[in-house]
Amino acid sequence: MTTKAKNAINLSDSAKVDEQSVQPFTRSQKVYVQGSRPDIRVPMREITLDVTPTDFGGEINAPVTVYDTSGPYTDPNVVIDVRKGLGDVRSAWIDDRGDTERLPGLSSNFGQERLADPELTKLRFAHVNNPRRAKAGANVSQMHYARKGIITAEMEYVAIRENMKLQEARAAGLLNQQHAGHSFGASIPKEITPEFVREEIARGRAIIPANINHVELEPMIIGRNFLVKINGNIGNSALGSSIEEEVAKLTWGIRWGSDTVMDLSTGKHIHETREWIIRNSPVPIGTVPIYQALEKVNGVAEDLTWELFRDTLIEQAEQGVDYFTIHAGVLLRYVPLTAKRVTGIVSRGGSIMAKWCLAHHKENFLYTHFDEICEIMKAYDVSFSLGDGLRPGSIADANDEAQFGELETLGELTKIAWKHDVQCMIEGPGHVPMQLIKENMDKQLECCDEAPFYTLGPLTTDIAPGYDHITSGIGAAMIGWFGCAMLCYVTPKEHLGLPNKDDVKTGIITYKIAAHAADLAKGHPGAQIRDNALSKARFEFRWEDQFNLGLDPDTARSYHDETLPKDSAKVAHFCSMCGPKFCSMKITQEVREYAANQRIDAVDVDVAQGLAEQAERFKKEGSQLYKKV
Repeated sequence: MTTKAKNAINLSDSAKVDEQSVQPFTRSQKVYVQGSRPDIRVPMREITLDVTPTDFGGEINAPVTVYDTSGPYTDPNVVIDVRKGLGDVRSAWIDDRGDTERLPGLSSNFGQERLADPELTKLRFAHVNNPRRAKAGANVSQMHYARKGIITAEMEYVAIRENMKLQEARAAGLLNQQHAGHSFGASIPKEITPEFVREEIARGRAIIPANINHVELEPMIIGRNFLVKINGNIGNSALGSSIEEEVAKLTWGIRWGSDTVMDLSTGKHIHETREWIIRNSPVPIGTVPIYQALEKVNGVAEDLTWELFRDTLIEQAEQGVDYFTIHAGVLLRYVPLTAKRVTGIVSRGGSIMAKWCLAHHKENFLYTHFDEICEIMKAYDVSFSLGDGLRPGSIADANDEAQFGELETLGELTKIAWKHDVQCMIEGPGHVPMQLIKENMDKQLECCDEAPFYTLGPLTTDIAPGYDHITSGIGAAMIGWFGCAMLCYVTPKEHLGLPNKDDVKTGIITYKIAAHAADLAKGHPGAQIRDNALSKARFEFRWEDQFNLGLDPDTARSYHDETLPKDSAKVAHFCSMCGPKFCSMKITQEVREYAANQRIDAVDVDVAQGLAEQAERFKKEGSQLYKKV
């Protein structure tokens, strides 16, 4: 079908959900934990495990509860229609607070222009509600409520979500099987309570990105005393991509674990694309408003104005964007510091603002109008993600004067945001060798008073194009352990091209590994439960449980089947790498069985003899690595 033919189709009639994104995970079910009110229903995924065979009939393995970002898409009891968007989760909570009002229509000039353009009817999301805004004099941010001592429904929701049925796990004794962590000064409690959530938000150490116009949102929290989160990026470009493709990227990304999604669209129909994304997103959506502002002036950075940018903020806030990346720390005096860098300014937003500053020889208008930006943010509860426009784009430029000078300014801006009770997190690098990563975390904590840190990696070496999901995953695991609250994923296509669906999945899984490794290292309560369950399944050769407990069951199953494709291999008591004779776990099981039969109390006493017998048996049976089962 030609592009012209595609454009002739009305999306409100033709758009369909990505079928791969709505398939339930094998042996998993969506479960909901009830809060203090009937409409607080917190989703989780429960993985059902097989019984371990024993001489006495079988040992029951309890289901494992895992954090779930997929929203209603993996709930077979929910009918998904992307043309209508997701169901309303939060309106009743917002109404009950009584501090917002419904506007008669869109108040941004650009939003009104788009709504009045008949040519856009075929692309427009059909069910757009009039936006909400704070009543005159009101502040509707989660930080404002927290500082007034109010525990909101959103705070209770994220407390339940973070715990993942921790009480049940503790009662079952599962928390006793976890290594002590090293949290580098983080204050991780044994159990996350709504009051703890309120305290962390009031102190600025955590944020709940939750625009009052994003009522489809399933609230989540970002902070170093909570589970490490990851972000995935989507967005069209001048090179292409349709609205339907962007919604599919969203649903695919959250299926695999993206806690938030940033729409970084720079191509056509940015406004309409964003509306479809937000209406179909159960996770917070972030944007970089300067990208759209630049598109409005046909890509000429010098033509940007505060008035245009302000209208863009209001436009996006009224749609429901949950957090804005704003490069207000790129100051005129820092730009010359980048001249001697190997890679200069690599941030798109940073380079836009640097160019504007030099063209006008004026201070960054995002910095000079920061208080006015805060007024907009608190009227819709949009969180700041203060952008690191001078982040290093190469190992050679890491931790230089420009980067840390901007970080100090971001700390200054954080305090201004907090005076307005506006939620705030700080963006970080970038490209940093391993020995310099902790300095980044320590300096951010110092400069920004423990506001959540959100980093792109960092990439720990520059020599692996095509593998930067790995070079950055190493740095992400490290900085997550040191205290970073959210990690922005990197795909294998980083620096090379636009990621496809497989690249997106690879990037997300890589970063879920990094985030989980950081949770383990910090000693987050319950973080080891899934590891223990998978290790037990591996030792007991419960293959299906191993697949289903993994972050990517499909890939694990396909790799296993490449070597042992028959269904009988799914119950074989050996692995596909070592085969039936060299499988260490099978040998260990036989040694244990031998010791039990011989009534040897300490298995270790006769391990050597058991191994010797196994070796002799292997030789007698022909020394074949594999045998048919």
